Amino acid sequence: MDIDILRHSCAHVMAQAVKELWPETKLGIGPSIEDGFYYDFDKKEPFSPEDLGRIEEKMRAIVKENLSFTKEELDKKEAAALFSGLDEIYKLGLLREIPDDKVSVYKTGNKFIDLCRGPHAQSTGMIKYFKLLSVAGAYWHGIETNPMLQRIYGTCFESKKELDDYLKNLEEAKKRDHRKLGPALGYFDIYHDEAGAGLVFYHPKGAVLRRIIEDYEKDEHLKRGYQMVITPHIMQQQLWQASGHYDFYRQNMYTFKIENKEFVLKPMNCPGHILIYKSKMRSYKELPVKLFELGTVYRHEKSGVLHGLLRVRGFTQDDAHIFCSPDQLKDEIKKVVDFVFSAMKDFGFNDMAIELSTRPKDSIGSDEDWQKATSALEESLKDKGLSFQINEGEGAFYGPKIDIKLKDALKRQWQCATIQCDFALPQRFDLKYIDREGKQIQPVMLHRVILGSLERFLGALLEHYAGALPLWLSPRQIAVVPIREEDASYANSVKEQLTSAGLRVDVDIRNETLTKRIRDCEIEKYPYIIVAGQKEAQSNKIAVRKRGEGDKGQMDIEGFIEILRSQIINRQ
Repeated sequence: MDIDILRHSCAHVMAQAVKELWPETKLGIGPSIEDGFYYDFDKKEPFSPEDLGRIEEKMRAIVKENLSFTKEELDKKEAAALFSGLDEIYKLGLLREIPDDKVSVYKTGNKFIDLCRGPHAQSTGMIKYFKLLSVAGAYWHGIETNPMLQRIYGTCFESKKELDDYLKNLEEAKKRDHRKLGPALGYFDIYHDEAGAGLVFYHPKGAVLRRIIEDYEKDEHLKRGYQMVITPHIMQQQLWQASGHYDFYRQNMYTFKIENKEFVLKPMNCPGHILIYKSKMRSYKELPVKLFELGTVYRHEKSGVLHGLLRVRGFTQDDAHIFCSPDQLKDEIKKVVDFVFSAMKDFGFNDMAIELSTRPKDSIGSDEDWQKATSALEESLKDKGLSFQINEGEGAFYGPKIDIKLKDALKRQWQCATIQCDFALPQRFDLKYIDREGKQIQPVMLHRVILGSLERFLGALLEHYAGALPLWLSPRQIAVVPIREEDASYANSVKEQLTSAGLRVDVDIRNETLTKRIRDCEIEKYPYIIVAGQKEAQSNKIAVRKRGEGDKGQMDIEGFIEILRSQIINRQ
């Protein structure tokens, strides 16, 4: 059976269970979603964890009854009378939104009825392996002025093994949650009350990690012919009006006035890069012009959607814009795809999913340009033999896009890289270059990020590695632990030698037992711990412990340095 049908049927069983337990509850909607389902309820008292257990127990009883799911077609007036009699006010609201004269309802035996297009399983007995997961608030239709409903999330699978594996993955995901790991390991924090939600403060370890990632970005972009630029954080409103962002993203912009002129705190970097391209007339010999910026942007996100590092109000993108001739377009798209795959491999991500998003309902530009842009992206992926899914109507307002989503150790997808093909903004800003015949020609513009938001990517890294970052990325690579207080001098000597070799080293001289200090360094997830005592000092060696492997025995310091250099070069 189609898993979405099974999950949607399970959502109906959950709604029936809730109505049987609390008959006064009003029903919202209950779709299947990725990995599960939810149903929205209007209930006076909040659902408790104990209530979820009661609902599950009632659901099992409904499943055991093996009730049939039966579809009926009704006139809208009949349906309105039905749901009016049941006092289901949200169903009546949904009916008013349906343009058709007839609607369908589904009965579960003779005990429950719901407004639904279906399809459903044949009977409740087919739904065997399910689990209710959590409760959250959700505005009706996602509109803040509407009533706040209670949304119960659940999941359902065809086999017990699939359900058990999923629940095990959920538990592992909780352990890896970057919102807990980041502050616990001293990488970052978000001071909601003091500074405001969605604003990230990087602590020393997090700042070092950011520097490592940023240095990698700069080196890799310069190797590929990109030129680094820096654009202002604030620009006049008229620039965003010209680009179209003001019309399409006004609700996500922070605006303010200076000397009676409206300014915008930049939500993206493209208009600034366009001005730099336009600062002089370009020749075809210069193309492609590739402008790269680690640009910090700000977006007015609602507090309800903020989520750790994944959804914030201020973040930095590895943003670049490629201005090229039409005949260079496909080659440049392929180069960006290669760049993405190479970077992801360096950071330890080897599995990715690709989506191609087409023209949305609200957009700018001609049909012809959209067709050319979409074809260029699609043909580039096909030329490289890459499989992809089509997302109809999910492109940017100025052009279609490729999204490359990385998959982490738990096979969860993270949106990072994107490539957007744009004929519209070069036309709006009257961008030109001189071709071989001396004619002024409009270039094509590619908007692209490789890692995307550095905040989001850092969150993905922490969860992928469960905080145990590989040596080359670890802000603190080595902890030197002297056995006794009198061994501190040798420990500091070891640190000096390792630091001189470019390694990041700490010495733990706290007044704690050796066992506790070693254990604390393991909790801090140092890749290597060096134990230094009298024996090591006399032989000028070090006792090495490797994360996940334990005691590696005594080594010469120079030999140890060479091992680590090799790992760092190979990004291990």
